[in-house]
Amino acid sequence: MSYALLKLVHLLAVILWVGGMLFAHCFLRPAAARLEPPQRLTLMAAVLGPFLNAVLAAIVLILATGAAMIGQEAAQASQSGGAFFMPRAWTLMAAGGIVMTAIYAYIRLVPFKGLTAAVAAADWPAGGRNMALIRRWVGVNLLLGLAVVVAVFLA
Repeated sequence: MSYALLKLVHLLAVILWVGGMLFAHCFLRPAAARLEPPQRLTLMAAVLGPFLNAVLAAIVLILATGAAMIGQEAAQASQSGGAFFMPRAWTLMAAGGIVMTAIYAYIRLVPFKGLTAAVAAADWPAGGRNMALIRRWVGVNLLLGLAVVVAVFLA
């Protein structure tokens, strides 16, 4: 796969992930806050399920294309007899992506699982507690994702 195509897929997957978090955190959540807990939590569980599935696909694409681009650059340096040194911006992207992936895994496996169980049991207080955790960690991941994008842009 050409480097330009890898970079395009990488960027589109990042846009899906970070843009989706921005939409959910800044637009969907405040609008849903106007609903009563049963409707709000049911809506959020229904929206977050497919979104988290899409983010999982995006993470796989981000990691695969990132590794492929690094591999192509390293192979090219090796073929030309030079040494490969990963640029600082790439190191920052990789580290940020790993931390963001860990946060995603926590959201998916702990509070989202708790939210879906609470909605199924009509346990609205438990659903609210899990939704508060999701909101907090999505906010952290959103800020981290935006910080990585800005830092890489400025590098």
